[in-house]
Amino acid sequence: MALLTLTSDLGDQDYLLGAVKGALYKYLPTFQQVDITHRLIPFNDAQTAYVIKTILRFYPADTFHLVLANFFHHTPDHLLIVKHSGQYIGIADNGLTPMILGENPDQVAAISLKGTNNKSLPECVAVLAEAFGKVAGGASLSDIGDHSVIIKERKSLQLQVYGDSIEGQILYVDQFENVVVNISREEFELHRQGRPFKIVFRRDEIIEKISDSYADVPEGEKLALFNTAGYLEIAVNKGNAAGLFGMQTYDEKNKSQYSQARLFYHSVKVFFE
Repeated sequence: MALLTLTSDLGDQDYLLGAVKGALYKYLPTFQQVDITHRLIPFNDAQTAYVIKTILRFYPADTFHLVLANFFHHTPDHLLIVKHSGQYIGIADNGLTPMILGENPDQVAAISLKGTNNKSLPECVAVLAEAFGKVAGGASLSDIGDHSVIIKERKSLQLQVYGDSIEGQILYVDQFENVVVNISREEFELHRQGRPFKIVFRRDEIIEKISDSYADVPEGEKLALFNTAGYLEIAVNKGNAAGLFGMQTYDEKNKSQYSQARLFYHSVKVFFE
C-alpha cells in the first residue's frame, strides 16, 4: 500500500480540506493518507520548506507527498511532480521546491493543466492524484509530464556570517512555543571550531551551552538544543519561549507588521569567543 502525506495551509475550519481529501480518496483509493499539518502559516514559505524538508527523511522510499501551501502564488498552467532521494512530491510551481530540497531535484515533471476548465484547488489535487496513481502503477515521470521544465525559484532564508558571529532567522514556532532557528548543527559547529559561544536574543537574553533535552534546566529556565530536524531551538522548560521573549517567525512578506503594536524579535545571533 502506497503512503501519501498531506501538508497544507488550509486549516480545518471549512469544507476545503474535506473536498481535497475526497478527491484523493476518489483517485487514490488504495493509498494510505497521513496528515502532517494543515496549520502552516499562510504565505510563510520558509516555514513550509522547513516542515517538508524535515519530514522527508522520516519516510521510506516511494512515499508520495502532497504539498498545498501558497498554492496560487502564480496562476498555474502546470503543476509539478518532483522525485528526489526516492520520494515523490506533488506541488505547485511556486518556488518552494528549491527551498525544500536545497538543491536540484533528481527528476521533475510538469503536469499540464490545459483542458482543465476549473482550476480550483480540489481539481488541481485531482490532477496530481491521477499522476501519482500512474507513477505508483509503474509510469516514469517523463511518461506523464514535461521533464524539460525549468522550475521557478525563490530565495530561502540565509544564515548571515559576520567574522566571529552568525545570525539566523526564526523558521518555526511549534505548539509549545519553542522557537526553531535556521542554524543547523553542522553550520554551528563549522563556525564554532571548538570555541566557547554565546547565543543572544532579545537584546539581553544569553545562553552559553547546548542542552540535550528540555529537562536539563530547572522549570521556567531557558535553554538551547538541536532538535530532531538538526536545527537550533530556543525553549523554556515547561514554558513558552516565543511568548515570553516576544519572538516570531520571520516572513519577508509581512515583516512590516513586526513594528506594529509591539516589537517582535525574529532573529538569533551566536557569538564565538
